[in-house]
Amino acid sequence: MKTYSLLALALFLSCQNNSTSSVANQMDGSTCAMEGTPNRNNSGTSAVKITEDKVKMIKVKGGKYNLGSDYFDDAKPGSVVEVDDFYIDEHEVTNAQFAQFVKETNYLTVAERPLDPKEFPGVDPSMLVPGSAVFVGNLEAGDLSNPLSWWEYVKGASWNHPEGPNSTIEGRENHPVVHIAYEDAEAYAKWAGKRLPTEAEWELAAKANTHSDEEFYWGEELKKDGKWMANTYQGDFPKKNFKLDGFSGSAPVKSYPANALGIYDMVGNVWEWCSDFYRAGYDNNSSKVNPKGPSDSHDPQEPGLVKRVQRGGSFLCVDSYCERYKAGGRGKGEINSPTNNVGFRCVKGI
Repeated sequence: MKTYSLLALALFLSCQNNSTSSVANQMDGSTCAMEGTPNRNNSGTSAVKITEDKVKMIKVKGGKYNLGSDYFDDAKPGSVVEVDDFYIDEHEVTNAQFAQFVKETNYLTVAERPLDPKEFPGVDPSMLVPGSAVFVGNLEAGDLSNPLSWWEYVKGASWNHPEGPNSTIEGRENHPVVHIAYEDAEAYAKWAGKRLPTEAEWELAAKANTHSDEEFYWGEELKKDGKWMANTYQGDFPKKNFKLDGFSGSAPVKSYPANALGIYDMVGNVWEWCSDFYRAGYDNNSSKVNPKGPSDSHDPQEPGLVKRVQRGGSFLCVDSYCERYKAGGRGKGEINSPTNNVGFRCVKGI
């Protein structure tokens, strides 16, 4: 028997923060000083790898660094961790890549699967149809206390119909695939001969050997040299996105500058699944060498739900609502709750 409401799960946001207060954003665990900076010398192994899904991967040189952030309560306490060398996808998995996976495997995502009323006692049967959560905005929103007012469970919404059955990914083949539940991301990674990144791997790749304790992975300002560095939300959330960065929804991958390692879109665009279970805060007693996170999840706000870590933020991140696109920020997602601002990328060991 399912222990959750379909609609509640579908509307679980990666940006779990509902407060307009910057302080609240720091305190709420919802959806970084460097030490032992790794050497950028890539001797011994190629810096680029082309894998089974024909995607360029970038080598991340392993080493020791500080994982954590004093800015976000659920990213404390910081500690020095050590990660081995690995390859990471140059960009988020795209619609075209996922379409090839589906073509070869006939895979059906969580959002596309029929729902059994017996597994959802008490839920209106009319709601038990395949679908997913879509951001629709709310011109009447007076405050940010009710995220259900700007999300809608759309019947028929899925990776190839992002806004519902009348929409298509035609012309968006190079956009990141969305409406991806955790097991969907895992299935793709296995098919491609890869896996999902640990949170420690993801963070090391985002730091790119250049970040210490700046507010953003690229520095202290949202823009660098006058350029937008990521696809986020500019405007009066959730009423109007001014699209100052060029996009109101997802952007084609590689639309913004790569980091110092040549990796694109580690911030904004779509949230990215990591393999770690989510818990509010890091465990100082856990392994510090290639850490894989806790053995189970626990979100104090919703202790009955299984959640995994999501990182990077999305096109819906804005300081008035969710600051977790900033350096060290952590997201969390219920594993069976896809939305149109969550995707993923893969890694591969060396």
